Amino acid sequence: MKVEAKLESKTSTAPKTGADLLIDLLIKEGVETLFGYPGGAVLPIYDAIYRARDSIKHVLFRHEQGSIHAAEGYARITGKPGVVIATSGPGATNLVTGITDAMMDSLPLVIFTGQVARGVIGTDAFQEADVMAITTPITKHNYQVQDISDLPSIVKEAFHIASTGRPGPVLVDIPKDISAGELFAEPSEGVIDLPGYQPTTKPNPLQIKKLADALSKAKRPLILAGAGILHGKASAELKEFVEKHKIPVVTTLLGLGTFPAANPLSLGMGGMHGTYAANMAMYECDLLINIGARFDDRLTGNLKHYAPNAKVAHIDIDPAEIGKNVPTLIPIVSDAKEALLDLLNQNSDSPDTEEWLTRNNQNKLEYPLWYKHDSNGMSPQWLIEAIHKVTNGEAIVTTDVGQHQMWAAQYYKFDQPHRWVTSGGLGTMGFGFPAAIGAQMASPGSPVVAIVGDAGFQMTLQELSVIYEQKLPVKIIIVNNGALGMVRQWQELLHGNRISESILHSQPDFVKLAESYSIRGVKIETQEELITKLPELIAYEGPVLMDCRVLQQEKVFPMIAPGKGIHEMIGVKPS
Repeated sequence: MKVEAKLESKTSTAPKTGADLLIDLLIKEGVETLFGYPGGAVLPIYDAIYRARDSIKHVLFRHEQGSIHAAEGYARITGKPGVVIATSGPGATNLVTGITDAMMDSLPLVIFTGQVARGVIGTDAFQEADVMAITTPITKHNYQVQDISDLPSIVKEAFHIASTGRPGPVLVDIPKDISAGELFAEPSEGVIDLPGYQPTTKPNPLQIKKLADALSKAKRPLILAGAGILHGKASAELKEFVEKHKIPVVTTLLGLGTFPAANPLSLGMGGMHGTYAANMAMYECDLLINIGARFDDRLTGNLKHYAPNAKVAHIDIDPAEIGKNVPTLIPIVSDAKEALLDLLNQNSDSPDTEEWLTRNNQNKLEYPLWYKHDSNGMSPQWLIEAIHKVTNGEAIVTTDVGQHQMWAAQYYKFDQPHRWVTSGGLGTMGFGFPAAIGAQMASPGSPVVAIVGDAGFQMTLQELSVIYEQKLPVKIIIVNNGALGMVRQWQELLHGNRISESILHSQPDFVKLAESYSIRGVKIETQEELITKLPELIAYEGPVLMDCRVLQQEKVFPMIAPGKGIHEMIGVKPS
């Protein structure tokens, strides 16, 4: 099929397809790896991938959800857009969870979906789905290509939108007759024409001065460090600013690693399962400086009791987040690095925080994270501490969602940025393992540990094929408690101990499962076994699956029950 396109008059002896043009454009954007799964509507694109196989790498996943979670892991580590390809209909709809996850957690993705030919769109053709309507609420922007000549500009705009301002997913839907259509002229250069999209990256100087003045007068200042610091590559500036003014720091779940956990000014993670010191600091502060966090409900608890006596300053690149949940006295729309650089250049005095720091240090000493050591089994918290010790705290850690995620956040102390990959806003089970694949491909020389639950792992375990085929040394550690751990914890604490469908009475033999994929599998049942085996398994050159049997009844504490205030924690001390 030939498709007429408005192109420059320069002729080409060998006609290209729209799919060839697409792959050329991706290579020009610096894309090295594609995460995907083929199907009828994208066969022309896969033909083009075959022809360009020496210039661009494609990784075949076993399910589209695995491919997009891998792209998220890649994007989280590199800061560059992860690129995903799926076919029309079910291929595209299988991406919906990952697209939503990326939207909630501000991860840059560019997703290409195949579509039925333009002439049959709207006729309920085979494997047709209205991907534009489905993804409009869960993408930063989406396109459907109607003319081959639009491809250069659409691709250029898609990468620009995904990676600038507040990052997010952008979807490009390509009808099959566009990708299969032939070009007989050299395509023109793509141009970005987005007059309504101009993110503010530099702060208003008056607002910066207002914040500096407020800081100089504060008695109990506090910084809330969110993932926006990671997106802005501003961890070094944050550390300099914090140490200059001696301000304590609370991190969000997605902000772990923005500020070194070992630094004396770190209070740890705040929120539903945050530390006592972090949550009480948010409750008692008189100036709260939020940098790159969105005040979600798992952080704030009951908003009536969140930072009730504080002036709130909020630095965020997305103006829609400022004042959305928490009233904000000093709004600053800006990239995190630019705002911190301007704050560092202010000549205002530092606050006197000596008494405030003493108060926070007392809370850290009196109410540390705790768990009971049980000689009859392996404590999951102890397991995380052991992983941290063996990896020297230098591994890239990915997780699923649930108890193991919170224990990893609490007990794996992150001192470096871009070492923590987890699903925050959407809370997606099955995320951790494929995200580890993307993270390992993003950083081939780094140790990557996927800490997953026995339930979540079973949602995407088919991607074991990928780590075998790609020879990726991902270490999978299953925190196996035979349950939907967090569901069971809520049922026990909040639903009268009515344990309904949260115990997994039938499990696969994970060791045999790993071996069936030609991957080394090891079952570990005691602390003594782990101490003996873990160093060698982490150092092993290839992939390893470790089935670690932990105590089923362990809970994540502290905990703030739904509807309670940030200061109303339970499980702060052993009962």
